[in-house]
Amino acid sequence: MGADLLDKIVKSHLAGGEIKAGCEVGISIDQTLTQDALGTMAYLQFEAMGVPRVKTKMSISYADHLMLQQGFENADDHRYLQTVAAKYGIYFSRPGNGICHQVHLERFSRPGWTLIGGDSHTPTCGAVGMLAIGVGGLDVAEAMAGNNFYFSYPRVVRINLNGRLKPWSTAKDVILEVLKKITTKGNVGKMIEYGGSGISALSVPERATITNMGAELGVTTSIFPSDEVTRQFLEAQGRSGDWVELKPDPDAIYDEVLDFDLGAIEPNVAMPHSPDNVCRVKEAAGIKVDQVLVGSCTNSSFRDLMIVAAMLKGKRVHPDVSFGVAAGTRQVLRMISANGALTDIIDSGARILETACGFCVGYGQSPQTGAISVRTNNRNYKGRSGTKDANVYLVSPETAVATAIAGRLTDPRDMGIKYPYIAPPEVFFSDNDEMIIRPGNNDVKVVRGPNIGDPVSKPPMPEDLRVRVAIKVGDKITTDHILPSGPVGHYRSNVPKSSEFLFRDVDPRFIQRCAENKAGNAGSAIIGGLSYGQGSSREHAALCPMYLGVRMVIAKSIERIHMTNLVNFGILPLVFVNESDYDRLENGDELLITGTGQALRQTAIHVKNITQNYEFGVSHSLTPRQVGNLLS
Repeated sequence: MGADLLDKIVKSHLAGGEIKAGCEVGISIDQTLTQDALGTMAYLQFEAMGVPRVKTKMSISYADHLMLQQGFENADDHRYLQTVAAKYGIYFSRPGNGICHQVHLERFSRPGWTLIGGDSHTPTCGAVGMLAIGVGGLDVAEAMAGNNFYFSYPRVVRINLNGRLKPWSTAKDVILEVLKKITTKGNVGKMIEYGGSGISALSVPERATITNMGAELGVTTSIFPSDEVTRQFLEAQGRSGDWVELKPDPDAIYDEVLDFDLGAIEPNVAMPHSPDNVCRVKEAAGIKVDQVLVGSCTNSSFRDLMIVAAMLKGKRVHPDVSFGVAAGTRQVLRMISANGALTDIIDSGARILETACGFCVGYGQSPQTGAISVRTNNRNYKGRSGTKDANVYLVSPETAVATAIAGRLTDPRDMGIKYPYIAPPEVFFSDNDEMIIRPGNNDVKVVRGPNIGDPVSKPPMPEDLRVRVAIKVGDKITTDHILPSGPVGHYRSNVPKSSEFLFRDVDPRFIQRCAENKAGNAGSAIIGGLSYGQGSSREHAALCPMYLGVRMVIAKSIERIHMTNLVNFGILPLVFVNESDYDRLENGDELLITGTGQALRQTAIHVKNITQNYEFGVSHSLTPRQVGNLLS
């Protein structure tokens, strides 16, 4: 039996375990990346390990989230990140150089290499045949210290993209079509390998749009083969020496195979408030919009912005629409500045935003009260834009521009213009990396401002685990629900302060209940529905609950990265055996697991509801290593 792409990369990096779906494997890690909102805690954790220098082939720290710099906190974090990078052998991408996933794709991605990143959209680099996985910050710190990365070997879903996209249908419409079919739920333990006759016509930036939003599916990662398209991209970046061919064997066997006809895909839109709430644009066309934004790590490439410029040339944005455009990297911004495309965008009435994550994570550009905001980013969770009652729609850059001009959600095919052809550039600004600071030596003094805290240690697991339910939530609770994005990110390096915002927009009494439980010598429990913890890799969504005394999460299902983060911080992740037991639990119920150590060595556990005097069953999918981690 032949090998798929995952098999090939894992075999060349295998450090332990069995290459079999559901089994835990350990692999060596070539590269790590972090971003500033979550990276501060990862480096604090790394410093606490006492390792004098990172042991990966390359580790890169990016500053791309905390860019507004309102108050001293963001600048303090950036100074800490720059100095800690210099001291420990880490590359530092300065503020203004661009979004981590796009810069990494352009400058550091390598076919056949392994990358873990402290951001859920790290799989973007799967566009070049890299095994790129989003993880929590502690996992990044462990890898930098030279330790292996452990994960459950996923089932591989082969998605064949056949045929060719028609004009005005895009890679964004492809991934929205995949989300429509597969949804955001039920994909834990899977990864996607893309193939089929149509991928040869998809550029690396287009492939990156697709792998980027694989994070919304909840899969471990997504990957394309490394082929001639990949070679041309790396050559244009001045990195032809980094290219190797990497393709699956012709007789590779997959756990599941899905086929998509690219020629049948039309412009799509993800309606509020989930990336899988997808319909065709023409089915929702005519909705009056207030704001249109182009950018984020999903759609901010040179190709994307050249199409935006071509569509806008000689036209004006509708007077009722606030329209903003952000290049993903400084490389892209320089290129469209040099060739005049930036002028066409400016002349249309667009606002030029910084090369940063910005509006995608709620840092600026919050729309007006009750707004309709049409965006090219990857998530449209309620409140993520910074305006609680705004409705966010996700579209391609083509649909975004058509909408900005018309003032209403518009299918770009209705503009009546010819689809612009954008030739891939033969040479990028490949030698202009002066905004990436190479590491110095160990004599560098690490600067810690008053906002920089200390890592918090997990408490020991008691022999008898007694908790009270502090909150009960529904399905598809994201890490944004647990700990909001946006300006709250000021305090990611300060756990006590960050903890004050837990479940702020879901149940303001959660923090009070945790305090009351702690005063009563009990831990706290969170009860969740389906797909609990989806979205960001934000480990603070586990770290901060641990700080408040949460010891247990019981849900109908828990997403991969969040489950790992819960284990890393001593919170027991459990799943209902019978989902009907979810309905019986109430806030304040006292729950008990007797003999926790022995119970965790079984997959089925009995939980006693002392308050209501009954027992119910839960299970876990933890490996022996993870159980040992929880009990240590």
